[in-house]
Amino acid sequence: MKTNKLKIVYEDNDILIVNKPNKMLTISNDKEKEKTLFHQVYLYIKRKNKNNKIFIVHRLDYETSGLVLFGKSLEVKKIMQDNWDKVIRKYMGIVIGKTKESETIESYLKETKTNLVYVSRDGKLAITSYKKILENKQFTLLDIDIKTGRKNQIRVQLNSIGNPILGDKKYNPHGIKAKRLYLHAYYLEFYHPRTKELLKIELDVPKDFLEIIS
Repeated sequence: MKTNKLKIVYEDNDILIVNKPNKMLTISNDKEKEKTLFHQVYLYIKRKNKNNKIFIVHRLDYETSGLVLFGKSLEVKKIMQDNWDKVIRKYMGIVIGKTKESETIESYLKETKTNLVYVSRDGKLAITSYKKILENKQFTLLDIDIKTGRKNQIRVQLNSIGNPILGDKKYNPHGIKAKRLYLHAYYLEFYHPRTKELLKIELDVPKDFLEIIS
């Protein structure tokens, strides 16, 4: 289902899940108020009923594409955020170089005043696991599962082991040039905040990812 550029993956009376394109803010910042995913969702909800409300549950980086979850009430937002550590979140990522078949990276991350995240002993624990899916001579496609939700976690931790995400200008500025950041949030698994039904929401691997790795 598409509403203008909005790609709705799942919707019911309580939640809304959207496939965010890369190079789009999830929410506004000091420089941009309207060209955001939240603003698009807000307009969509209001067109259906002017009394409708919408609340962001979590965010993706500007350059990262994929699934973003919204709640249609403060209560639903709170339930989801209070149980966010129980939500299974998976990403597809293309990294530079070859990796192990699988690995779990545990390190402590800290943020500078300029919004750069780095590995530091006095930071917050971050845990990222991955499994290799495909590889070619230059790149490896990974299935990535995050156990914590630190800022830029996947990008920083994979860069720290020598396998930066392809197109990551922030943490690998002198790396191979690419059209985008090849990181895509493709999977969410959680219990519905009201019905308690187990929901598994999954997107296909983006075509441009397959083109790079083939």
